[in-house]
Amino acid sequence: MSTQMNPPNVWMVRAGAGAVFINRFLEEGQVAIGWNALGPIRVGKSRQEIADAVAANWPNYKKGKISICAGQIFRFLNEIQIADRVLTYDPGRRVYPLGTIQSEPSFDDSVDELARVRKVTWDAEISRDDLSVPTKNTLGAISTLFLLSDAAAKEILAIEAGETSQHAEPESELDTEASLDAIRAQSRELIKDRINALDAYDLQDLVAGVLRAMGYKTRVSAPGPDRGIDIMASPDGFGFEQPRIIVECKHRTRSAMGAQEIRTFLGGRHKDDKGLYVSTGGFTKDARYEAERASIPTTLMDLDQLVDAVIEHYEKLDSDSRVLLPLAQLYWPAD
Repeated sequence: MSTQMNPPNVWMVRAGAGAVFINRFLEEGQVAIGWNALGPIRVGKSRQEIADAVAANWPNYKKGKISICAGQIFRFLNEIQIADRVLTYDPGRRVYPLGTIQSEPSFDDSVDELARVRKVTWDAEISRDDLSVPTKNTLGAISTLFLLSDAAAKEILAIEAGETSQHAEPESELDTEASLDAIRAQSRELIKDRINALDAYDLQDLVAGVLRAMGYKTRVSAPGPDRGIDIMASPDGFGFEQPRIIVECKHRTRSAMGAQEIRTFLGGRHKDDKGLYVSTGGFTKDARYEAERASIPTTLMDLDQLVDAVIEHYEKLDSDSRVLLPLAQLYWPAD
């Protein structure tokens, strides 16, 4: 197997949650994905057409989830090509079966929930212990289907070809600590990406969910003019009991809020109110100065601070809020 500068595409297709379909993949020579309720989908159908079908079949899905589902179906049908290489993962044996795509996609919902199938010839198995830490981290991505980076693909193909005898040494204590720090940093960036992908009203609902997880009851403004109030939070939910927190949410990823926006938000507030201004685009220096000298206690929350609040209170978030931002807990070897 050649490991030229531009390696062939290498895809990861997971065998269902917890690899429950790994035996089917290996014994029947295939990879597969689901969303059976959509029925057969012709090759060449656009991502938007698939997204529209997902939204129609699962009206409770949020925009971000619809986009993720449509993207994975589109890639399976249109971007994976015959002769591309494909990996899946067998966690019981800690190996990555490596194969070659042999067919166009077909549809068969008579067996189980993974009806979209491509035939595969399984060529080799790559031990997880033979992989570098960066490639292990790449293969640990939570997506059902994704394209490996060139670096990870080259490493996989080199191991298959016997061009490396690398058996990764167990990470030292320093390496393990550095890897954990890297994963923490990467996870924060991924969470920020997911929050940025929400629409303005979903962001508003997520902030309200965090406030409920902190013990407040909330009232969220309906779409439309809101007089600078997106959320009102208080112990009783009506604003009769103190503290009464007035919240403004601005979802402008490339536009920092300035002093004028803060002054507008503070205008008309009751002397006993508390202010919370959330901006995914951050705040200018003047905006922060305006908040510091405000006549009522006012907190400015940027995207990093919102991520901190979500992580701190995630275990207490209600189900509606978790749907907006699904997160999985990571267990890491202790010292």
